[in-house]
Amino acid sequence: MNQAIVQVKNVKKTYQSGDTLVTALDSTTETFNKGELTLIMGPSGSGKTTLLSLVGCVIYPTSGDVYLKNLQVNNLSENELANIRLNTIGFVFQQFNLIEPLTALENVMQPLILQGVSNKEAKERALIALEKVNLLERKNNLPKKLSGGQKQRVAIARALVTNPEIILCDEPTASLDAKSGATIMEELKQLSRQDKAVIIVTHDLRLRKFADRIVYVEEGKVSNTISNEEDYK
Repeated sequence: MNQAIVQVKNVKKTYQSGDTLVTALDSTTETFNKGELTLIMGPSGSGKTTLLSLVGCVIYPTSGDVYLKNLQVNNLSENELANIRLNTIGFVFQQFNLIEPLTALENVMQPLILQGVSNKEAKERALIALEKVNLLERKNNLPKKLSGGQKQRVAIARALVTNPEIILCDEPTASLDAKSGATIMEELKQLSRQDKAVIIVTHDLRLRKFADRIVYVEEGKVSNTISNEEDYK
């Protein structure tokens, strides 16, 4: 049975833009489980990245509560949230966010270095992470020497190296061709089967076949059904 790891309860996120109050995400209650690949889908500007940021302890809700493993996190300090992100959550970004002067291996080592792990152990664990994404032979390459798919695999290895319970991905296939994108999604699907919660933001309807569950976000409102597929093109 899948186990709940993140819950958002009646969360709402608003921003002040001049004299206008903008609702990025309306009152939302959702549960995300370990052992499950969940897609958060919506057109551009719909609020899906806002939901992902709340789940990832990146931003605070304007109202409502966020729970991670039954710990209410929206009342924690910035430093406490940073510690949770470092030790519990792995992030995979659309533009990879690799550090250009560092090799693939050194990029993957960075979260461990931040955790205070020794260089020797960090290197050993980073090599294992690269092997898991079939990129060990590219360990000494700089990002500029890697293809888009290879960069994304390095980013996944970096997200995995701390063995996080939650993996959050923001448009992980947007910069990839169809074949590379399908390969990345298969790898993320396998990770969810290792008792991890994999949560992916995307507007690409073709990825639905990989999901165990889909959450649709449209104009800041969350539902389990899609209103108009044309909005996603």
